[in-house]
Amino acid sequence: MENRSKSSKLAVGPRILLSGLLGWTLVGEPSGCRSQRITEHPQGAELMLSPSDRLLILAPHPDDEVIGCGGVIQQAVAMGLPVRVVFLTYGDNNQWSFLVYRKHPVLMPKAVQQMGLVRHDEAVAASKILGLSPEHLTFLGYPDFGTMHLWYAHWRDRPPFRSMLSQVVAVPYANAMRPGAPYTGDDVLQDLTTILREFRPTKVFVSHPGDHMPDHLALYLFTRVALWDLEQEMTPALYPYLVHFARWPTPRGEHPTMALEPPALFREQIPWSVHRLTPQEVDRKRGALKAHRTQYRSSSRYLLSFVRQNELFGDFPMILLRSSASPALLVPEGSVPSREPPEELSNQERSVFVGLERRMVQLEDDHVVLSIGFSRPLAETVGVSVYVFGYRSDRPFAQMPKLHVELGALTYQVYDQDVRLPRESLSITRQLRQTTLRIPLALLGNPQRILTSARTYFSEVPLDWVSWRVLDLSGAFAPTTVQTSGQDVAPVVQ
Repeated sequence: MENRSKSSKLAVGPRILLSGLLGWTLVGEPSGCRSQRITEHPQGAELMLSPSDRLLILAPHPDDEVIGCGGVIQQAVAMGLPVRVVFLTYGDNNQWSFLVYRKHPVLMPKAVQQMGLVRHDEAVAASKILGLSPEHLTFLGYPDFGTMHLWYAHWRDRPPFRSMLSQVVAVPYANAMRPGAPYTGDDVLQDLTTILREFRPTKVFVSHPGDHMPDHLALYLFTRVALWDLEQEMTPALYPYLVHFARWPTPRGEHPTMALEPPALFREQIPWSVHRLTPQEVDRKRGALKAHRTQYRSSSRYLLSFVRQNELFGDFPMILLRSSASPALLVPEGSVPSREPPEELSNQERSVFVGLERRMVQLEDDHVVLSIGFSRPLAETVGVSVYVFGYRSDRPFAQMPKLHVELGALTYQVYDQDVRLPRESLSITRQLRQTTLRIPLALLGNPQRILTSARTYFSEVPLDWVSWRVLDLSGAFAPTTVQTSGQDVAPVVQ
């Protein structure tokens, strides 16, 4: 599905799709969770709206705006604040929910687009319950379950991505913001930049970088870059909301008097903000979720898990790198759980499971050094993908290198998007359960910031993955204070 050299064994597309589906199945309720302690009030600073606020809600699919921000939207409407909701996709690739809704598979391209229009209309109905009108909504129409493709390998002169089910390479919806927009990373970034410039928000709510659903990751990453590009024009606060995460929220089902707590893994890593809902707002949020009929029929218990007394927002702090400083942990000590194979994997897949346990990063001279620890040595059938994308404010992001390193048990390949680079472009050191990459900053375009993530896989099946993190190099070679939009910078280990 990618325009990648045939010699590459990585098929990004199927694994992105599978990781999304697996991420969805992993959110089941763990055994014994009913006895888990639920605090009456979750920890975190109160999210406050002011009379001068302008709220931009960015949702990967119709229903995410209610799941993550249904209460925030209601308070903003009650205060008379400007609100705009933008949907990255029409949600036209959710085959499970469509099977339940239509009572038969939805496979033909025209039928897939028709389901996209159904979800559009559901979003309009839900918005009315929250107090918004259709004029407050914008639909971009990029490929559902495909936007991470655009992020990885569809920039500049690369051909547009072809959607798996609808088989189109451009926005097919006449009621979208820009019908006919090609399925490329450049176009997503252009649309988000246009919206930000026109609306000029003071607060931006967006999907979370720790989310297990690919479209949620993609929207966060595109939004990050768009905001960096506009830093000289605006500095809105960024409030990511989490939707898909393993065995979360707990307990499952409708518990409107309980607090929505962060996942245990993220409780200490992320500074969370809490928005509390009144009982009336809880009721309207429930009604808005039910208005997304295709999703509610197939996943009501999951959706109702977000009908709680509060909503949560928080982001990973940036990691500030300085030359010659000690390595910085991308995951703090004590927060790395034992990486156990997900129950959804087959016996064969579980037998080769390799988890990602630790990530360390360091600057050494003109190189960034990434060390990745594994739960066990790599088997011959298991691969690792490491993504390292550079950003500079004085160069279009489409022109910046987007490095992808494929690691096998014995060999490795290096790509910029789908273009293979010489293996000598970087150096790799292997130990039994750790691999260290030493990447020249010049190979990344001498970036001011770096976006990075990693994943393991068996054939086309995702095994484990870690959140995208932002590395800030602006103070790499001189002591500086770094400010980001509404976020703190993580301390550097000196």
